[in-house]
Amino acid sequence: MKDTASERRSAEEQARFEQLLTHMFEHSISFNEVLGMKVESVAAGGVRVRVPMRRELVGHFSTGRLHGGAISATLDALGGLALMAELAERHPTETADQVMQRFSRFGTIDLRVDYLRPGHGRHFVATAEVTRLGGRVGSVQTRMHNDEGTLIATGSAAYVVA
Repeated sequence: MKDTASERRSAEEQARFEQLLTHMFEHSISFNEVLGMKVESVAAGGVRVRVPMRRELVGHFSTGRLHGGAISATLDALGGLALMAELAERHPTETADQVMQRFSRFGTIDLRVDYLRPGHGRHFVATAEVTRLGGRVGSVQTRMHNDEGTLIATGSAAYVVA
């Protein structure tokens, strides 16, 4: 039996991976930047993103609630982020660059969003849980809460990962 602990990515390389992934998510994907998404946690099993409410994201002018497209896009992007964090955990001997290269093969296959309550709030926090990660397809469950902790939407999605 191999001792994978001695082969794991170093703490420095893991920190570098998390920094590269966060930068890619927040800045290299322009639409995420337009939405103002900020990564709060990128560890496998603990992916969390924050979106500030801004006038540009209002979907209903008379009520000032968050646009459904902004909710959907956030949950979709978050699913990809969760799968990247999980892939890094599944491939602990790969360098940060090797794991990041895997993202080039990602694509959303299916996305379902359930809008549970109006998107009122000063900011929104979305979390994701990987429910399955196979060789070619990954599945994720997502949730979005407002700044008061009220659940406003849930999502489920499937992605090509290879």
